[in-house]
Amino acid sequence: MKRCSLFIVAALFAASLTAQDADSVIKASRDRISADTISTRSLMVITAKDGSTTERLLDQYANDIDDTKSTMIVFQKPTSVAGTRFLTIEKKGGSDDRWIFLPALGKVRRVASSEGSARFVGTDFSYDDISSVNRAASADTHTMLKEESIRGTPCHVIESIPKDSGFQYSKLISWIAKDSLVSERIELYDRKGNHVKTVEILETKEVQGRLSPMVTKMSTLADGTSTEIRVQILKYDDPIPAGVFTTNFLSTGRVR
Repeated sequence: MKRCSLFIVAALFAASLTAQDADSVIKASRDRISADTISTRSLMVITAKDGSTTERLLDQYANDIDDTKSTMIVFQKPTSVAGTRFLTIEKKGGSDDRWIFLPALGKVRRVASSEGSARFVGTDFSYDDISSVNRAASADTHTMLKEESIRGTPCHVIESIPKDSGFQYSKLISWIAKDSLVSERIELYDRKGNHVKTVEILETKEVQGRLSPMVTKMSTLADGTSTEIRVQILKYDDPIPAGVFTTNFLSTGRVR
């Protein structure tokens, strides 16, 4: 990864960076990949406290059209979770609508905002974590803390405090690479101010001209567990039928 030759000089001026600088970095980082649609197939590896692992195969579809961001997650394997589907629809300026279909129940269930901190299908990700993939920079108040290298990469270190008191975290601290704007690491703090989870981007790859996260790890500190998402297939701007992002597809797995 390219290093910033001015990192040492820039660090001397870190204290003078303004809130607007922090806002700009966060927005540029979250918006750095421009695509109307994203399609992936990923292997999810869940590591238990004793070191044992389980694997899940899932497909994810996302689109960003007419100020509405929609995401559909479909679990393919193993049989214990196959057919489980999760839909998030976020409209600009509004809250997320979330639904899940569990084959064992045989019906679609809306996920209430009060369930945001619950584990998502037994992983280290919560419902809020999954929805936060599309989180707008304007949803938080950002402050530049310092500059620091992580795994040899110079980063901006930025604190983000959610404006919504109902969000499960009281703050997020992000290490954002100065050259690529990739979020190398994010620490998540609960409402008591305790560091409870860490997200790390362990591998990136150039795909269709976009530097893309290929291995993402979420660790739960108190439990000693973690979940890795290892992307196997990634396509940008591949047509996705609008019917995929509906409660009908959620319940049937088919596009009308």
